[in-house]
This record gives sequence, C-alpha cells and structure tokens, in this order.
Amino acid sequence: MSARPAEPSGRVEVVLVKGGRTKIRYPAELLREDGARVSVRAPWAGAGVRDFGFVRFEPGDVFTEHYWLDRWYSVKEVRAGDGALKGWYCDVTRPATRAGAELVVEDLDLDLWRSADGTDVRRLDEDEFAASGLAERDPVAACAAVAALDELEALARGSGFDDLLA
Repeated sequence: MSARPAEPSGRVEVVLVKGGRTKIRYPAELLREDGARVSVRAPWAGAGVRDFGFVRFEPGDVFTEHYWLDRWYSVKEVRAGDGALKGWYCDVTRPATRAGAELVVEDLDLDLWRSADGTDVRRLDEDEFAASGLAERDPVAACAAVAALDELEALARGSGFDDLLA
C-alpha cells in the first residue's frame, strides 16, 4: 500500500547544506509529499544571474524541485519566467530530511544537467567531488553518490525524468 500524496499545504523552507554549512535557504511552495518524495516550487533563489555556459539561471526562472527521503539525489525542472522549459538540474545529495517546516538537503558536489531537448546531458563538478575528501571520510556515502550520478545519467540519456517524476 502506498502513502497517499499530501495536499499542498503551504510553504516549506529548503535548506541546502554543503561542507557542514548552510549554503542557501529559501521558501518554497509545497506541491506534494507522499512519505518518499517531497516536491516544491520556488523562484530562482540565487543572487542575480548564474551562467554555466550551457544554461543561465536568472531572476524569473521557476524551479520545480523533487527531493527523496530514500534516494541520493534531487531533480529540479527549470523553466524560464515565460514558462519555456530550460531543462533539468540534478544534485547528488544525501537523502533529504524533513523537520517541521524545513526540508534539509546535504549537497555532495556531484551534479547532472539535461537540456530540455535531451541533446545535452553532462556530468558536473566531478573535480569538486574528488577534492571534497568524501571518499576518504565516508567511503559508503561516496560510493552511493557515484551510483546516484550514474543512475541520473542513465535516466537522462534514456526516457528522461518523466517516469521518475510521475
């Protein structure tokens, strides 16, 4: 028997932790919560424009973010202010935790991008991951992180994220 999705019930505070410190926190609208996944929507929370070279995140962009309490990643659908799909940005993270109105996510440096048309799938920040020392400090978590990135890449190169996010 699966848990019944929660009706949207207001807002949550997404807290992104990296290296033991809060990197960013921002309010988001709760869209779904079913005991395994929490989905939220929020405007781009960064300061100004972030140009990766292959995509720009900028004021007006809207992120529909999916976090799992039992998976080592999150998937974020990115749309421009006019609604045009830019693509999906995926973070490799420890499983998210929900504590009251906070959704806490620990970023493990590895990321993946899939463009809207699926022609650009790229692994990101593998150098940062190697330099983080996670493999030495917590080899089990490092192994889970690499496996999560491999899973995300396979999904992105296959049918995309539609089945995962259904």
